[in-house]
Amino acid sequence: MDTIVYDPFYLDMPRFFGITFKELLAAKHPSAWIQFERDEISEEELLRIFFSDGREVDGAALKQHMADCYRYLDGMQALLERLAASGAKVHAFSNYPAWWQLIEEKLRLSRYLAWTFISCDGPLKARETLGLRKPSPESFAAVVSHLQLPPERLLFVDDRQANVDGALAAGIPAVKFESAAQLEAELLKKGFFQ
Repeated sequence: MDTIVYDPFYLDMPRFFGITFKELLAAKHPSAWIQFERDEISEEELLRIFFSDGREVDGAALKQHMADCYRYLDGMQALLERLAASGAKVHAFSNYPAWWQLIEEKLRLSRYLAWTFISCDGPLKARETLGLRKPSPESFAAVVSHLQLPPERLLFVDDRQANVDGALAAGIPAVKFESAAQLEAELLKKGFFQ
């Protein structure tokens, strides 16, 4: 999120509830979202405990609101098309919950990447990463193990410096994402395109 696809968590989810992001952080259950990302609780449980004060959440409306907000970041669909045409193998490595399926339904990212490494267990069932979240060393080790490639043959791209640092600590070259143009320039330097 916020690397290929716009993440509505910071602006649009609070707007759905009619509160600010700061108010959302103060009111939400302290660990429910992370538990949902790790597949430790169901969607029903998430919605039941979403707010610490027990207020009800219209789950269907919230999911629809999130789905309506998902969109490619500027320039990313074209860059993914170029990567696919170049033969590069692209994998999602995400701390996102089962709602990744809403993204897939709307944007069809699977045309360009494999949903391999999702902390809630993606469709390719890379069981090694179930429950693991970036930037833990275990998550990067699981990716390397699953792909059966030396870390230096991989390239990790993320919008969060902590995740980039985690990849670098695991010996995986990494790029901090800022924009599609910046990423394309980095990929050109690394020889991804001719």
